[in-house]
Amino acid sequence: MASASIRTLTGSTQGTVELPAAFHEEVRVDLIRRAVLAEESLALQPKSHDPLAGMNTTARYYGAMNSYRSGRHMGRAIRPRQKLGGGRQGDVRRIPSGVKGRRAHPHMIEKTLVERINRKEYQKAIRSAVAATADTHYVKSRHNAEFVVPIVITNDIESVKKTKDVMKAFESLKLSSDLEKSSKPRIRKGLRRLSQRKTFRKSVLLVVKEDKGVIRAARNIPGVDVCTAQNLRAKLLAPGGTPGRVTVWSEGAVKSLADDITKLSLE
Repeated sequence: MASASIRTLTGSTQGTVELPAAFHEEVRVDLIRRAVLAEESLALQPKSHDPLAGMNTTARYYGAMNSYRSGRHMGRAIRPRQKLGGGRQGDVRRIPSGVKGRRAHPHMIEKTLVERINRKEYQKAIRSAVAATADTHYVKSRHNAEFVVPIVITNDIESVKKTKDVMKAFESLKLSSDLEKSSKPRIRKGLRRLSQRKTFRKSVLLVVKEDKGVIRAARNIPGVDVCTAQNLRAKLLAPGGTPGRVTVWSEGAVKSLADDITKLSLE
């Protein structure tokens, strides 16, 4: 197996670590995108309307051939109309074209929103996304800066508890130029512009074995995501379904990656 150099918090080299088989997996972009869509579908909110909306009325349809209250030979459209008493007919109700009528094509609560994916396919997609983080071709397609991938750092990064110390560690790994591109927010056009919703470009993903304070220290850096190896997700490794995100792995996360991937599933 190939090995990668281990970097310290100051940027110096400290030994090597053997890379697990996941880093040598074939990059399947189709599987990665399917896994990302499956993860994003879990956040969809089911929507529907009251099944009796527009139907709580005295209006009734009597049929075209019924002579009583049908409107036949009266110069009126044969539609469900309100009962006003004494055999009189009111306004048209119930139908979508009538006032206060039901919706023509309402949302259905029975609609399937979650996209399923097999457990083994999902794990293969994760391995494929991990391999893309160690492939220079895919990393350069997402990031213009020059990186020597994969980037492995010592387990000391897991105990960092201040944001400025995390930034110093990223600067020692020559990631500052990529972080600067994510420092300025992007305001999308349309309704998001009116509501001032801000988004940041995805930059660095930090994967650790254990959280000893680094997640809280790095979560406020624009564009940076932090997770443990047990909580790896396809949308973190490949935001938007595009593989090749620059990823910093802790030494412990690399060693336990093979066992952690076998436990991942969306069920």
